[in-house]
Amino acid sequence: MHIRLKRFAGQLLFAFNIFIAFLFLFESKLIIPAWLQTIGRMHPLILHFPIVILLGAMLMEFFRFRPENASNTFYRNFLQNLLLIGALFAAVTVIMGLFLSREEGYAGSTLLWHKWTGAGIFFISSFIYWIRNNNWYKAPVAKASALITVIGLVLTGHYGAALTHGSDFIFEPVMAQKEIEAVPLEKAMVFNDVIKPIFEQKCVSCHNPDKLKGELILTDSKSILKGGKSGKLFVPGNPEISLLLERVHLPADDKKHMPPSGKAQLTPQEVILLSLWVKQNAGFSKKVIDLPATDSLRILAMAKLKPVISTEDSFDFEAADEETIKKLNNDYRTVANLARESPALSVNIYNRSAFDAKQLDELKEVKRQIVSLNMNKMPVKDEDLKRVSQFENLRKLDLNFTDVTAKGLKELTSLKYLQSLTLSGTKMNFKELQTQIPGLKNLKTISLWETGISEPEIAQLQKNYKNITFIGGFKDDGKSPLKLNPPQVKNSSTIFAQTVPLQLRHPIKGVDIRFTIDGTEPDSIKSPVFDNKTVLNGSALIKAKAFKNGWFGSDMATFEFFKSAYIPDSVHLLFPLNGVHQAEGAHTFFDHKLGAIGANNPAWANNWAGERDHDMALVSEFKKPVTISSIGLHYMIEEDTGIFPPDVVEVWGGNNANQLKLLTKMKPALPRKGDKPSLKVVEGKFKPESITYLKIVAKPLNKMPEWHKSKGNKALLLVDEMFIN
Repeated sequence: MHIRLKRFAGQLLFAFNIFIAFLFLFESKLIIPAWLQTIGRMHPLILHFPIVILLGAMLMEFFRFRPENASNTFYRNFLQNLLLIGALFAAVTVIMGLFLSREEGYAGSTLLWHKWTGAGIFFISSFIYWIRNNNWYKAPVAKASALITVIGLVLTGHYGAALTHGSDFIFEPVMAQKEIEAVPLEKAMVFNDVIKPIFEQKCVSCHNPDKLKGELILTDSKSILKGGKSGKLFVPGNPEISLLLERVHLPADDKKHMPPSGKAQLTPQEVILLSLWVKQNAGFSKKVIDLPATDSLRILAMAKLKPVISTEDSFDFEAADEETIKKLNNDYRTVANLARESPALSVNIYNRSAFDAKQLDELKEVKRQIVSLNMNKMPVKDEDLKRVSQFENLRKLDLNFTDVTAKGLKELTSLKYLQSLTLSGTKMNFKELQTQIPGLKNLKTISLWETGISEPEIAQLQKNYKNITFIGGFKDDGKSPLKLNPPQVKNSSTIFAQTVPLQLRHPIKGVDIRFTIDGTEPDSIKSPVFDNKTVLNGSALIKAKAFKNGWFGSDMATFEFFKSAYIPDSVHLLFPLNGVHQAEGAHTFFDHKLGAIGANNPAWANNWAGERDHDMALVSEFKKPVTISSIGLHYMIEEDTGIFPPDVVEVWGGNNANQLKLLTKMKPALPRKGDKPSLKVVEGKFKPESITYLKIVAKPLNKMPEWHKSKGNKALLLVDEMFIN
């Protein structure tokens, strides 16, 4: 490294030490502006550099005093430069991390440990860089320093991973494959054993005392009832107005959808369980068996709970050799005793891509001891069930989401002790299944969720075989219908140039979406059913509702589509925008990104361009002349906070920038006192005009009305998009 550059880097390192110490000293008083938040969010991107560089530097430092290295000039210089670069990268990473930690959602002891171990690495590496050339700095000190730094790097990485991915992130793939401890039905609690595991598997990694996303904790009942930053998590008895279900049903690409994109999503069964739990007042102390036998929540809970094999059963076989059991355990299979001092074994096979039916043959030495076999989500086929039949004492068999059919079940008729059979997610045929069940003489429960067998067919099976409980999943008997959530728009943007296919969706299967484009409210009889064939060729107001037999119809959803045929080749503002509402500058008005109401919404903070003290004036240029006949402005009204429509909008156009003529003038209506916040469009139409230059001037209201609390003051004008047609 050049001596001047090295000297500068050393001085920069000293400055970073002072600056970081200052940040830690006054951390509680830090207020991070939006542009620094962007820098802070680069922390996960940069942090890998100091880790790799410092690990390499510490490895070299550990062996620095070996004779062959101590006399090697290149080794010494390279090591010193590498350590300096690593310390500088560590400084940048620590600063970014401090900025990021000031954002909402980070708190707790894990953050504290991550913060201080990270800062410790930086200070230690800086200290090593400054003292390493002293005479007293010998091999023992170098080795100790290197070891301390490496341990610090490992600990910092561990706490960082726990912050972003949850404390069990590293071992989650293994832990997820282990069977959930079976809970006897008579002891199972609705919340603790059915609902809480859903939160733990899908939500707690971001909503725990150490990572308070949205200031919400989902680890205990008290915190769940308290809710978070956005309010109460649910309204007992009213899932349709509960925030929990609202966020779950949002489109997957919506920023507020939960769990967020990239995280494990809730299954349809889990969503229905949460809905039913909230509908039944979201209790924390009710037992599953306290629910009526025909209750939908009880039926779904029974399907989710692991059936129990009694540990008090008397088995007429001896225990398998411990060494044999140990030998049979590998990365894709676990073999374990059902209970302490019980000879019975439970086998769990996992990793679909590595599955081979020969894994069953490998269990030949313990085939008499196996009473529980779990092959959930494995590519098990009918012919593989012949191998299963060798486990003569099998009581419980899990074939959920495998490739077996009813025909293959005939291979299981020799299993005289089989009590529990789960077939959810398989392709079952009613007639074929009906012929196989008589051969399963001791069967007590069979799960048929999502098998293609209808509710009437399950009812018929239950009638024919009264000694067997058939679990068919959610059954809506019409006695306690849920309200559907509203339809959602699937289009990535509701602004288009020429034509756009209307795309609506609903997360629940079998829902009819009825819609209108004439401004009327859709009903369940006369309004057209959405069929993915509607194409819009002009601006339109879409109103839609969801309907399904056995459910209450949804609230009405309203979607506005805007046609904007032309985008200027260049745009420049004549006056600066309001200091708070800069958005994307002049580009804001033609980026096809609409704003939203509500200061907590990113679309509110990032998409609105504002003006108060000057006209919102811009000049656009087209490289080739275009013929236009209308201009529209999309603006916000929030009279309580002083956000008003423009007083007047002027549109000028022509082919000479210095000789523009007035094409139209618009004067939007003012809101009345007490009006709710809203988004509006003002549109001016005129005779078709060929133009190269377009000037739009929106004048903010100079004085707010007499009835307003800030009467006489200038109003704020917020515009997010302009439409040229």
